[in-house]
Amino acid sequence: MCPHCEDFARTVVLLGQLALYADRSDADATFVDAVGVSLAASLPEPPPGIFPPGYDPGDGPDYPSETPR
Repeated sequence: MCPHCEDFARTVVLLGQLALYADRSDADATFVDAVGVSLAASLPEPPPGIFPPGYDPGDGPDYPSETPR
C-alpha cells in the first residue's frame, strides 16, 4: 500500500473510532469537537481509484437549509 493510501486509511479509521466514541453516553463532547475538526482537516486527498472516473464531490442534490426552531 502506498504511504499516501496508508495515511488516508488510518485517518478514516480514526474518524470512525471517534464517531463510535461520540455516541457513548459518557463521551466528552469538547474532546470530540476538537479532535474531530483536527482529524477532518488533516484528511489527505483520497488515493486514486477511491471514486469512479469523472466523480465530482460538489455535484450532488441540493439539500434544504436547516430552519431555525
